[in-house]
This record gives sequence, structure tokens and C-alpha cells, in this order.
Amino acid sequence: MTFRQVARSAAAFSVFAIALGALASPAAAPQSTIGVNAFPNAKALPLHAGIAKGIFARRGLRLDLELTEGATAQRQGFAAGKFQIVHSAIDNAVYNVEAVKLDNVILSGGDQGMNEFFVQADIKSFADLRGRILVVDAPDTAYALQLKKILAQHGIKEGDSTIKPVGAGVLRLKAMLEDKSNAGGILNLPFTVQAEQAGMKSLGRTTDMLGPYQGADAFAMRDWAHSNRGILERYLAAYIESLRFVRDPANKAENIALLMSRLSLPMDVAERTYELLLDPDFGFTPDAKFLPDGYRNLMALRAEIESKQAAPNSGTGYVDLSYYENALKLLAK
Repeated sequence: MTFRQVARSAAAFSVFAIALGALASPAAAPQSTIGVNAFPNAKALPLHAGIAKGIFARRGLRLDLELTEGATAQRQGFAAGKFQIVHSAIDNAVYNVEAVKLDNVILSGGDQGMNEFFVQADIKSFADLRGRILVVDAPDTAYALQLKKILAQHGIKEGDSTIKPVGAGVLRLKAMLEDKSNAGGILNLPFTVQAEQAGMKSLGRTTDMLGPYQGADAFAMRDWAHSNRGILERYLAAYIESLRFVRDPANKAENIALLMSRLSLPMDVAERTYELLLDPDFGFTPDAKFLPDGYRNLMALRAEIESKQAAPNSGTGYVDLSYYENALKLLAK
């Protein structure tokens, strides 16, 4: 499985699903088109389900969904205005404000990362990672900071190992499968399931090692959000409804089929991935609720590892949950 294969499958299914949604919901026209960017992993399942089931279409929305090769490409595309809404690690939104002065705003939560630290079969403990190569998305992004903190907890300082940027989870897994000198990295679903099947081993979940963490979120440029409040609130309402569809065990078969189609997964990997997506301690946060404790820990980690500050910025000014709260009101009507 390669990124290109995943992307081709995603693009083909997206066109088909949008067409189905439009046919199923003639009352939804005319629709507002929103450019959305996400990672080609299991976290995108609510987007795929919402398109396939016509949930976004019923709220007058058409999604132009693009799957990214990594955080750097996503940041650059967002800054260039190629899409309006991003689903990504929330740390990327913080980076946009603090490092490149983009005035984006965090809109929701999503999960705690769904991350595990996976290594090659010959690695017996973290101590064995000294002097080895570790793959990350970008060296200054969310889960790379988690990796660096975990290494530090085990006495491995910066420079004791090589941090190698390769891109999104699908590319990190590919790098580890194709070259065993890539000793380990942080992976999320479905790549943790695939890594385990390939004989790699997990050294643990990141939340067990670092505590609560605000992982995924949705964010947009503040000016765009303000000027398109109605559209954005309908989008968030549709996303939450799509997430509810995903988390409802009654829809298990449909969601597994979507995982198989969208991510080119065999059934056993899709089934295990779906099971973990519903794990209350590991998978999706109900209704994409924002986790204040997880966000505080994220900001503290970023201050410690990236900016080397003793006192973290609270980051409260980067968050506006009013759109999310109004979306919940729309769902209650």
C-alpha cells in the first residue's frame, strides 16, 4: 500500500459518494462548496461517511476533500488558501499562529491522537533506540514533539538518535516496512494495526506515557470563519452527525466497508481499526468535544520541547468554540 494508492482510491470514492449524496438529497441544492484537507488515515472516516451518507449534502454542503501527504504540505496549502477547513493535529494550528503568524482559529476537538510508539522487532526497549533512526511527519509538529518527549523520559537526548521526516502515517509505516534501519516512530490508526501484523511491536500508547492530549481538531482562518459563520456551523453540525454515525455500533458494517474502500484495507485490518476507533480511551472523542486538559498538556509540551520556554502560553486565544456550540444547537433542533 502506498500513499498514491490510498489517494487514488480516496479520490475515486469521493466523487462517487458526492454524486450519491446529491442524488439522495435533491432538496439540498444549491450547495456551498468547502475545501477540506485531512490526513489519509482512519481519523478521516467521519468525513468519508458524511459524504457517502449525504449528511453534508443535507445541510447544503459539498465537500472538496483533499488528503495530504504530511503536515508541511498541509500547512503550505492552508496558508495559500487552497482549502478552508483543516482536520489535523491541533498542534499544527498552534504552529501556524506562533511560527508563521497565520490567524487561524481552533474550532473543535476530535481525539487524543490515537498514537502508539511502534518499533522494529529487534528493539527490546527505548534504550535500544539510542543511535537509531526514528521517522516523523515533520520534526516540529505534534507527534514528533511527543516522540522527543518520550525519548527524553527514557534518557535519550536530542542528538542521541536521528529524527527523519518522511510525512504522514502511511509514509512513516512505509518507511519502516521498506527499510529496517528506520527503527521506529509514532503511528496512528490503521497503521498501528498494520505494523503489528508486520511483526513490529508497540512500546506503548502516547497517552499512557504523556497523559491527556488534545490530538485532532478542525481549524480555519479566523476571518473566513467569521465571514462564513452560518456555513461553518452547518459544517460542524454535519461533521458531528457524521461522527455519531461512525460511533454507532449499529453502523459497524458500513463503516468497515468505508475503511476498506477509502484506505485500501483488508477486512481484518478494517475490523480491528474500527474496534479501536470506538475504544473510549483511545478512539474518537464523542461529538468531537474539545479537551481542555489535553490542550493544556499540548501547550506545555510545545513550550518544553519546541520553544524551550519554562512557562507555556495558555493558547486560549487560539480557540473559539462558539461555532461548535452553535452547531450542537443546530443538531438539537
